Amino acid sequence: METQRTLIAALAVTALLAAGCSDRGDSSDSESAPTDAQSSAVSADIGDLKNVCRPGSPTGSPAQGVTAGEIKVGVFSDVGFTKKQEFGDAAKVFTSWCNDAGGINGRKLVANVHDTKMMEVRQRMTEACRDDFALVGGGAALDSMGVKDRLSCMLPDFPAQPVGLDSSGSDLQVSVQPGNTTYLTYSGFYNWLLKEAYPGSAGAVGVISGDSPTVKPLVAMAEEGIKATGGQVTYSDLYPTQGVSDWTPYAQSIKNKNVKGLLFYGQFNQLAKLEQALTTIGYKLDWIDANSNAYGDDFLQLAGNQALAGQNNVADLSGVFPLEKAAENPATQKVVDLYAKYAPGSEVTLATVRAFSSWLLFAKSASSCGDNLTRKCVFETAQKETAWTGGGLQAPLDVSGPDVPVACFNVVTATPEGWKPADFEPDNGAYRCDAPVVKLTGNYPKPVTLADVGKSTADFK
Repeated sequence: METQRTLIAALAVTALLAAGCSDRGDSSDSESAPTDAQSSAVSADIGDLKNVCRPGSPTGSPAQGVTAGEIKVGVFSDVGFTKKQEFGDAAKVFTSWCNDAGGINGRKLVANVHDTKMMEVRQRMTEACRDDFALVGGGAALDSMGVKDRLSCMLPDFPAQPVGLDSSGSDLQVSVQPGNTTYLTYSGFYNWLLKEAYPGSAGAVGVISGDSPTVKPLVAMAEEGIKATGGQVTYSDLYPTQGVSDWTPYAQSIKNKNVKGLLFYGQFNQLAKLEQALTTIGYKLDWIDANSNAYGDDFLQLAGNQALAGQNNVADLSGVFPLEKAAENPATQKVVDLYAKYAPGSEVTLATVRAFSSWLLFAKSASSCGDNLTRKCVFETAQKETAWTGGGLQAPLDVSGPDVPVACFNVVTATPEGWKPADFEPDNGAYRCDAPVVKLTGNYPKPVTLADVGKSTADFK
């Protein structure tokens, strides 16, 4: 739930950090499937996944959104508010590549990008329920607003990043992003921080977050997790949701409390200001969990070399292969190459990789269903993946159900020279997969179920 944590926190602070997509609309206006001649020159392999997409001779319309020539797939985004294009770019690149390789057994993928404009989640879900076969490779900061509508119309979801605690792990959802409210997602990360890398920080951990009710369960989960892995929270503070112009008083409080490790919940531009204030007063923590929301060039530029050198920023990528090492990983490099071909100039980001992994899971499962493509088949096929890697884009993840402990993690650190893998002693390629199982006992929001909307699996076709 790395992105879940950061996006809800950011939403509570300024509602500006949900990843976005391109303008809403079909990726193409053509109904015809690619010909064998068109697809023969395009490799549908990525990493160790072979023939993800392929030609065929489909017939019939076995489900809503599926015809003999195409499959309509919904992609949620907040692009009208955030102006970020990540999910739309991922949809464009994946569907273009897949369709050039033959589509899903000859059926062409058509991406309907649903722009929520942050607040119009239910309106867009109504449209998706009317038109789409499934939701794939997207996300919205206020996805909780639409989850009951989605389940009421029995629409399966393959999100790039579920956000709300009642949306993440909800029924008819298969997520490539680890996390749930039953087990601590960051147990491996916290265990490494507090017991191995910086044991001197264990007795002096701080948490700072935006002052919003939305953040409270996340902070409570973090504090429970820190305690469960041997740490002690000695400082907890809130800042106004609109942000802070002068972070010096907060920096001074952190110094006065002798905080050694800090969890930050909010916009990374606010974190950059806090770190500049800490550096100015001459106080350096053992570590700051900048979280994956800060993973990218924007945070590095905002923080500046002085703060980056003066503070130790770390982030758990939750098992996604680091982008700065793409050349060392065939699957990640393939995504970079596909972007260069189908969306030149568009940035490959962490959200991009998660979206691509979601598209791959959907495409592999849909292809396995053959001509008789139904929602039930694609969903149940995806649930059979107990060690999903997206061809090598991420660490093995059991997506068979939402209530599964997370075993693997990987850590990066921010430096004036850029993001780099930290020395966290990986034991499985780029990842470390020995995270202890920590069960959460707090009273947190629960994922929405079919029963909550008066439905059951018997209604799923």
